[in-house]
Amino acid sequence: MSIACYEVESIQTSQGEVFLEGPVKTAKLESLFMNRKLTNFRPAAKQKEALIAISKLPEGMVYIARHGLEIIGYLTFHYPDPYSRWSKHPLILELGGIEISPDWRKYGIAEALLKEAFSSPVLENYIVVTIEFCWHWDLKNSRLEMFTYQKMLAKLFGTVGLKRRATDDPDIIEHPANVFMVRVGKHVRKDAIDLFEAMLFENKLF
Repeated sequence: MSIACYEVESIQTSQGEVFLEGPVKTAKLESLFMNRKLTNFRPAAKQKEALIAISKLPEGMVYIARHGLEIIGYLTFHYPDPYSRWSKHPLILELGGIEISPDWRKYGIAEALLKEAFSSPVLENYIVVTIEFCWHWDLKNSRLEMFTYQKMLAKLFGTVGLKRRATDDPDIIEHPANVFMVRVGKHVRKDAIDLFEAMLFENKLF
């Protein structure tokens, strides 16, 4: 995998300056602490361990939103789980997770962090997929109904070119609110795109 250049941007908020940066190296992640409300996927301490583990993967990329020494948001890229259908494709990279602390969600940080990450030319060599499972959504703090949250996510990911695609992947169709979105990089070959298209529906009856 090509090495993404380290990027840093900042945005001003009423709570202070927030830095958007990545891909973040393991040593830097270890030197920072997690906002205690970053718990959508697992407890904050365990999530920090997960970010560190991803940063050590050859293909792993971790982008963070940081206020001082505190991680207030993050997103990750890595290859799909080996048990996933999408792991059979050599050029698929998964946007594995994105989360912003509830205390910082009114500043457009999620969109800014996505745009920072997708400005990397490395992603033009991949088909980026994101699988958004509704059971990870923060419906309580957002106060949104499930399908309203779904539309919000689709709009957010659409800002960086991800588009919803239909598939018969059992993980996706397990719940009607789950979302599967895709962005094909500019340099992905046609044969790789054709392979991906063929993988969308594998449970054919005829």
